[in-house]
Amino acid sequence: MRKALVRTAALAAAGLMLATGCSDSGSAESPAGNGGAVKIVSSGPPSKYRGTELGRTLEKPVLTLTDTSGQAYDFKAKTAGKVTLLYFGYTHCPDVCPTTMGDIALALTKISPEDRANVNVVFVTTDPERDTPDELGEWLHAIDPSFVGLTGPFDQITAAAKSVGVNIDPPQVAADGKVTSTHGTQVIAYSPDNVARVIYLASVGMNPDGTPAGSTAESFAHDLPILIRPEGGTS
Repeated sequence: MRKALVRTAALAAAGLMLATGCSDSGSAESPAGNGGAVKIVSSGPPSKYRGTELGRTLEKPVLTLTDTSGQAYDFKAKTAGKVTLLYFGYTHCPDVCPTTMGDIALALTKISPEDRANVNVVFVTTDPERDTPDELGEWLHAIDPSFVGLTGPFDQITAAAKSVGVNIDPPQVAADGKVTSTHGTQVIAYSPDNVARVIYLASVGMNPDGTPAGSTAESFAHDLPILIRPEGGTS
């Protein structure tokens, strides 16, 4: 994969916005009106990552929310010194959220135990009204007990998401009671020095040529050891 620079008119400062819609019925909505589509421009030498390498690094957001045990969780402080994968989604999502978390969980089984101990996975709900700490914890535990789930005030969540280029709209309830939460589907990968270097676009099936569309478990498994040791070396 060639090194890619991700651009968006909606949030040029962060440079990586992608929106999708999820609903309890499994239907997909179009991107939110206040978010732009992602434009990826290939440039530079081949990247060592299978994810999309950012044209510039992004700092971790200042974010303190509530974890699944009901305790305050300072995202930047708690995840310092390790590779951290950050994702915004919700537990009632019928497709992209569980498959993305499942891909990450599978990837973690493919790397060494030493490397696994140096990876944090943090899932921030985009539907805090329904995703209580207990419900969020139960959902994540079924995927991987080590995953951290965070919930809190919606405005605080959206502000943090916006700071890293992830668009979130308030959940919408249709006349039939179905809830749609429109949110960015990228996974943001931070290296141990607290800056984001790579993003992963959610897996959405196959391309016409038979190759996977979006990132797979193999993408994460390939890149995580490199993110842990960007200068090379072995575990």
